[in-house]
Amino acid sequence: MHTNYYFLRQLAPALTQQLQDYTVATCFSQEKDELVIGLTNGTQEFWLKAHLAAAGPMLSLPESFHRARQNSVDLLPHLLGQQVREVSAWPNDRVLQFSFQGGATLLLKLYSTRPNAIFRPTPAAPAELFHQRYTADAELQPPPPATPTPSESTNLPANPLKAYPSLNDAAVAYLRTRGYDPAPLETKWQLVREAVQVLEHPAAFYIVRLDGRTRLSLLPVGEVEHTLPAADPIGALRRFVPLLLNRRAYEAELRQVRQQLEKRADEAATSAQHAQRRLHALENTVGYRQTADLIMAHLSQIPSGAKQVEVVDFYQDNQPRIIKLKPTETPQRTAQNLYRKAKNQQLETRELSARAERRETEAMWCLERLEELAALPPGDLRSLRQWRKQHGLDPATAGKAAQELPFKVFEDGGFTILVGRNAQNNDLLTQRYAHKDDLWLHAKDVTGSHVVIRQRPGHPVPAPVLERAAQLAAWYSRRKNDSLCPVTYTPKKFVRKPKGAIAGQVVVERENVLLVVPANPFERGE
Repeated sequence: MHTNYYFLRQLAPALTQQLQDYTVATCFSQEKDELVIGLTNGTQEFWLKAHLAAAGPMLSLPESFHRARQNSVDLLPHLLGQQVREVSAWPNDRVLQFSFQGGATLLLKLYSTRPNAIFRPTPAAPAELFHQRYTADAELQPPPPATPTPSESTNLPANPLKAYPSLNDAAVAYLRTRGYDPAPLETKWQLVREAVQVLEHPAAFYIVRLDGRTRLSLLPVGEVEHTLPAADPIGALRRFVPLLLNRRAYEAELRQVRQQLEKRADEAATSAQHAQRRLHALENTVGYRQTADLIMAHLSQIPSGAKQVEVVDFYQDNQPRIIKLKPTETPQRTAQNLYRKAKNQQLETRELSARAERRETEAMWCLERLEELAALPPGDLRSLRQWRKQHGLDPATAGKAAQELPFKVFEDGGFTILVGRNAQNNDLLTQRYAHKDDLWLHAKDVTGSHVVIRQRPGHPVPAPVLERAAQLAAWYSRRKNDSLCPVTYTPKKFVRKPKGAIAGQVVVERENVLLVVPANPFERGE
């Protein structure tokens, strides 16, 4: 409500009094939709910052302002040196007008969807617009004087609010607390007139919480958090805006971390379910080992070049079973291949069981953090950021890192994962960017990307992060389409490049092996 007409009407004379003998010293922008004006009387400075965004304008009066050395652009050069004569609010409108001694004017149009700043060096000069796209603002003129409000003796229209277009939702909420909706028409008129009288001559300014939003109000409505003196609208604005910005930042970060945890919990639970389903399928189908045993037990019954053979399955109560064979290989060779697959299947079963347990644990961890998040002190941005850092839930920096580093970059649980793009890029990653204590990964015995998990001192790499990095190593390798891929992982200090080795080729002195399903878990669900 700090850009509403009734507050601007209080602010304008206070600014006129404050800015007597003040001259514009600087005018610039260093953020999108931001206009900053610095004024001075030779000994003191006064700052005005207007955020003219379509999502919602904001006017603030910071007590000091430090201009950035970079990304700062000077604006409205003819405004410099202009001495303030008067500040006024347009009748029933959200426009604040600065009039200067030489005839120049600066309009701050604080409309909710099309805010702008319009400067004219002289009354006849063409307008200079902050937002060039709003060309119609060049012809912006004050509205005509308001028509007199109908008197009590007049036939009153059915909606008194239409006689006061500058009333906003906070005023309507205030009227409803005073019994506006069920009241007869004459009483409604009386209530509206009384509310307007308070707005024109407020007893105080109130920082309130209304409909989940922090507002600066001239009416005691909603949850009143602070009561400020009506004689100091500048001080009220300086108290309100930092509080509002802090709460907006808190709510944005709270929403971000909640969504992050909810997404991780959902992905972990889904991954655990997939692993459990695969385990169930493996446990309830005939295993490779049983088939191999049946082939070896019935070798004498299998003719050379047979495509299939019917045998007695002693694993299934001696029921007959047909086993398909390859005519081009011996039954012994087929059984040998099946025994190898059975060994891999055992490894897969152990890996699936461990994964299901890990992902269920991760899902539970996320749900526990969500409960903790709900119990944090509301509105305390510092506590939220400390808690977020404590649990490795810092804001993702993948976008920034991707611009700075020549590798594929992923963020997971507070850890940065780097993936090489080609052989030469692998060398760059491993030889120049990886620290000796970073964790290095690579798909075993095939060509593929080098993967590095950057260390966080005092924080060992969690198993879920290691698993997802291993999945990336498998995905960006020649084993991408395998059902299961062994991945080597070791601290980078155990990885060296032999003299004369080709690009991307290294020797691993100590290794561990993790069996994973090739995937990119950061682009799609596992």
